[in-house]
Amino acid sequence: MKRILSFSAAVAMVGSAVFAEPVVGVSWSNFQEERWKTDEAAIKSALEAGGAEYISADAQSSSAKQLSDIESLIAQGVDALIILAQDAQAIGPAVQAAADEGIPVIAYDRLIEDDRAFYLTFDNVEVGRMQARAVYEAMPKGNYVMIKGSPTDPNADFLRGGQQEILQAALDSGDIVIVGEAYTDGWLPANAQRNMEQILTANENKVDAVVASNDGTAGGVVAALTAQGMEGIPVSGQDGDHAALNRVALGTQTVSVWKDARELGKAAGEIAVALSSGTDPSEIDGVVSWTSPGGTTMNSVFLAPVPITKDNLSVVVDAGWIALEDLCQGVENGPAPCN
Repeated sequence: MKRILSFSAAVAMVGSAVFAEPVVGVSWSNFQEERWKTDEAAIKSALEAGGAEYISADAQSSSAKQLSDIESLIAQGVDALIILAQDAQAIGPAVQAAADEGIPVIAYDRLIEDDRAFYLTFDNVEVGRMQARAVYEAMPKGNYVMIKGSPTDPNADFLRGGQQEILQAALDSGDIVIVGEAYTDGWLPANAQRNMEQILTANENKVDAVVASNDGTAGGVVAALTAQGMEGIPVSGQDGDHAALNRVALGTQTVSVWKDARELGKAAGEIAVALSSGTDPSEIDGVVSWTSPGGTTMNSVFLAPVPITKDNLSVVVDAGWIALEDLCQGVENGPAPCN
């Protein structure tokens, strides 16, 4: 009798393992930024559609906390990890810990230079090109400031490389001059504002355009410019943050390169479900073999960004990304659809 019960218990255990929902853990670098809430909703929706459970942790801009967060997620029995890395270099031990447990890792929106990670992002070099192109079209001559992203995020340099491609000819001819350039620790708007204030002071406010690398840093830049009565000079950004799109409608920001976080989150959830079920990374829809600047070859998926300027603001309203009243708040006689 004992043997029969033991066998039955074993069968029950196997059956429950077979039919158990996969668990996907998400490690956020800093969940305070507006856009990550949109990403999370899309990830959750895709996981639910794929029959998977969502659990998460917020590293609150601490690379050390992110490592302990991921240890905790692994201990909770996740079947796949989606990691938005706070520090691309410091995250290495977490990837190793996941690999030791056979847990697939998705490097979400930020590069983790490890061939065991699946890299999912937008084409950030192209984002940089789009930012610089829009600013250059608005101001083809003059003094430029480059407000970069976090020095611990490889995206900061991908963006900067794309920006340089567009501006190089004008720099060579002397039509434009870069009079200030700074990384923004943690991508924090307050740090961008402080950097911009210092650059304005050093140049006696003789600045004609600012290439800022995301909407948060653009917000800090616009605050610094507004304090000096300089709002309205060309400023770039990215992410399609609602406040930034409102600035585009108001005319204090030139472009926000829209990376539809709903599509990125959906893709992450679907890829996580596929990888947790044993799908080979090379079989994921849209995958390419991509070699990083550091020489690491990775399975990757790159989504296409869209630059939003005063000329195509209706795109984000029509897509349901932002409500018309939020886009046009405070706007008088502005561009369509705010006029």
